[in-house]
Amino acid sequence: MTLDPVHVDGIARLAGQIEQGVDEQDHRAFAETVWQEFLDPLVVDGRAVLEPIDEQRRRKVDMQDAALQATPFPTQHGLDSGTINPTTFKNGVVLDVAQAAMSAVPSDLELHRGRTIVMTAHSNDATASLTEDWRMDDQGYARQRVLQTPRVDRYEQDVVHALALYLAESEHALQQADVVEDLLVLDGPIYPTGLLQWADHDPELAELLVKEDVLAVVENYVTLVETFLDRDVPLIGFVKSTGSKALSRAVRKNQGQAPWANDAAFFEKLLARRDDDGELLTDALTCTNWFRSRIGTDRPLSTDGDALGIDRELDPAAYEVTFFVVYDPREDVLYRVEAPYGVTRDAETRDAITRQVLADVAAERGPPLSVAKADELARIGRDEKAALREKIESQLDSDRQREYNDVRWGADFEEL
Repeated sequence: MTLDPVHVDGIARLAGQIEQGVDEQDHRAFAETVWQEFLDPLVVDGRAVLEPIDEQRRRKVDMQDAALQATPFPTQHGLDSGTINPTTFKNGVVLDVAQAAMSAVPSDLELHRGRTIVMTAHSNDATASLTEDWRMDDQGYARQRVLQTPRVDRYEQDVVHALALYLAESEHALQQADVVEDLLVLDGPIYPTGLLQWADHDPELAELLVKEDVLAVVENYVTLVETFLDRDVPLIGFVKSTGSKALSRAVRKNQGQAPWANDAAFFEKLLARRDDDGELLTDALTCTNWFRSRIGTDRPLSTDGDALGIDRELDPAAYEVTFFVVYDPREDVLYRVEAPYGVTRDAETRDAITRQVLADVAAERGPPLSVAKADELARIGRDEKAALREKIESQLDSDRQREYNDVRWGADFEEL
């Protein structure tokens, strides 16, 4: 232990000084004011960027009642993609490897065996040509390829990671779309927000959004939405954690303040129920109505955006991101559930998705089973990552570039 008890107590007193300047009660009251007065619709520069689809409201459902209710969708499929994390080698290559998998509830072992595997590689060698076409492996169950990413002077790790993750996920979803009969749940948002947010992060990253290989990944998600709308099968995204601040920034611009850390914290203040003593009540799930969003990374695929120039076959409104949020007080966590407006414009479908998600969260005490199974299938474990990196070192005839943290924490440490 590097801190003595006297140091711990001293740090706690410092936090006490911060607490004296931060009034949580005032924050909840202001969140309530924003909810009551500014979200129907939320207007920025004369433009509605967030608005309820139907009546703006908050609802609660008893935990046991939600878990035991009959679910609207007889079968559900989940989809996720996992990576080994970006790795830099001494020969200048930076790469990541992602695998995507689809789960089924009830289980389908043959479907679970299927994989889409993408290796993305960045090289500063102008003569290098690394991209390969798709090829099959594992008796036709695995589809895989190598993709050379656009060259950048910085952010090599961000680029290889995002492109591997989203290319694998979108390709696998498109390849397996026909097996989904009732509901597909992506583990994460319905569009590749990790790519779309490049426009706000840095001019060099923003320039990549017009590159052919990057646009092709975004186009996959547009095609995925079109595919499921054409088949009349709902597609949703289950976002387990979000750091989005788009709504908070809009409120701050309009009202001069938005004291919560991010949008999730804002909704938590609205949905958390407390007794007269301030203790958190844990007997019910709470949720909001559905909203249409044209804010932050949701804007490019909305009626206010141009989808980065990608051709869209349907009415632009069909692609807009809609969402509602669910708060589970048992774990004190909030989830965002997304779907394209082409799915949620129908009130019955909207209600069915809401009831399915609430039932799943109540029963599983977390993400729906389809999402949890997809996450397990796609995850690349610590030992697997280490073995893959060793084999890649051998194939590249180049060692992984080590840093002091590798020595300090071990070769396979991961940041949270």
